[in-house]
Amino acid sequence: MSAIRLLVLGAVRQHGRAHGYQVRNDLEYWGAHEWSNAKPGSIYHALKQMAKQGLLYAHEIAPSTAGGPPRTEYEITEKGTEEFLTLLRGSLTAYDQRPDVLSAALGFMVDLDREEVLELLEERVLAIEEWRKAVTEYYTPEDGPEQLGHIGEIMNFWVHSADAGAGWTRGLIERIRGGAYTFAGEGEAFVGVLTEGQENPYATGERHPGDAC
Repeated sequence: MSAIRLLVLGAVRQHGRAHGYQVRNDLEYWGAHEWSNAKPGSIYHALKQMAKQGLLYAHEIAPSTAGGPPRTEYEITEKGTEEFLTLLRGSLTAYDQRPDVLSAALGFMVDLDREEVLELLEERVLAIEEWRKAVTEYYTPEDGPEQLGHIGEIMNFWVHSADAGAGWTRGLIERIRGGAYTFAGEGEAFVGVLTEGQENPYATGERHPGDAC
């Protein structure tokens, strides 16, 4: 699963309608250009592709009085919302997602209700435990990686990563159970996007031809 689809759909959905540079600006505000493939070219390409796929509706906006080409504003469709929620739920549940996909899902988890997020994260812990159980049928972490020669370091790395992932997920579950964050249906959520014209302290400043579209 690619993080870019989830990130772009979620960013557009949070705005209601947004042009490409707004989406890019939001994702840079999240630092997504550092931990995912959300680079300018990928963002603008994803917007155009998902518009063709019916996940986004493209509104052409008249050019400004100062001149320049018309900009396109994107709005998520019903099909796009379904895709977004499917990607979000799958990313929170799966134990083997890439870090960028899980990171994207964490950014949008409050779009779901609290109880559903808890259920999805509990599923993730169970999946990690099942995976670990399958691996340790032929690899015993307590005996150290040397039992399999230097190749054992591969299993050692993955078992330790699984343990860390499960521990972190359990901690998140406890924080959410304890009332952390505002989820869907609970009131006004934390605003994680920039308003039009708001300065982005984390912007890269890198210019891209798609910025004017």
